[in-house]
Parts: sequence; structure tokens; C-alpha cells
Amino acid sequence: MRLVVQVKLLPTPEQASALEATLRACNRAATYASQVAFAENLKDRNGLQKEVYADLKATFGLSAQPAVRAVKKVVDAYATLKANLQAGNLGSPTSKRHRRAVGSPIAFRPEAAQPFDDRCLSWQYDARTVSVWTVAGRMKGIRFVCSPEQLKTLVQYRKGESDLVQRGRKWFLIATCDIPGPGCTSLPIGSGSTGAS
Repeated sequence: MRLVVQVKLLPTPEQASALEATLRACNRAATYASQVAFAENLKDRNGLQKEVYADLKATFGLSAQPAVRAVKKVVDAYATLKANLQAGNLGSPTSKRHRRAVGSPIAFRPEAAQPFDDRCLSWQYDARTVSVWTVAGRMKGIRFVCSPEQLKTLVQYRKGESDLVQRGRKWFLIATCDIPGPGCTSLPIGSGSTGAS
């Protein structure tokens, strides 16, 4: 079973500024990649990455892995759009909403969440800190808070990527945890495991 755990970050003003600049750069890069994907009908990850990878690094200041994550974010967004169109969630092909959805590239808000994998983000559970790649360099010692139950879940089950999220002036990481299915031994997860602290 897949579960997400949300923790609240407590960055210093300098750290918060770097995080904000990073989100904005990643989302500008994703919007650019989306424009290329739309113009050249490149919706597969390898094709799009080959086309935009160098530009994402040179123009937007992304390192290798954030550039790859930006491409994946674009490809995933187009896959979601395609699924919604096929399911009829955006109306018939003649509807205004449907035509608008297919008539222009997907754009990403400056503060849209950005996924980071273990090459760009590491957790120091005992210290309750994370280290995150930013456009200003690696930011170490960013404090986070969560309940004891959330921390236990993170330590035991966190796998894969974590999303950096900004809501107003608050910062969060939303981490994916893979909980063993029925018949496997695991600790119970209470109702508080997905809330912010």
C-alpha cells in the first residue's frame, strides 16, 4: 500500500529564499519543456529529454537530476491530460473546455510542487533535518517537524521521491512510503500519519 507523509519544513530565511528560487526555476524549466513537447509532439520521456536536457541545464540552472525530474513532470502531465480527455472529463471534442485543453501547452505555476529523488534530497531522521539541492547549491540542515508516528513511518517505509511544496509562506515535503500489504509484518499507521504538523 502506498501512503504519503507530509512534514513541515522550518527553513531559515536564506534557505527559504533558495527553496523558492528552486521551485520557480524548476517550473519555468518544466513550462519550457512543455512548450517544446507541444510544438514538436514529443510526449515520450526519452524523446523530450533528448530535445530539452541541455537547455534545462544551461538556461534554467538545473543540475542533471532536477532536469530529468522536470522532463518527467511534463510527460506525466501530458499523460494525465490524455487520460482525462479519453475519459471525457473535459467534455466532448467540440466543447470549449476540451478545445482549450488541447489547444495550448500545459503551463506550470511558479510555485507548483517539484519532485526530488534521493540524489537531490536526503533525510537525516535523527537530526530532523533534510539536505536539498537548490539553484543556490546544496542546502543542508533544513529542519522539519512531524509527529513521532510520522517519523517512524518515514524511517521504516519512505521510498522514492518526495515533493517540495510551498503554500503561502509555509514549506512542506510530501514523502511517498510503501507499506507492506496484508500478510506482511508492519506497524499500524494511525490516522495522523498524513497530516502536517
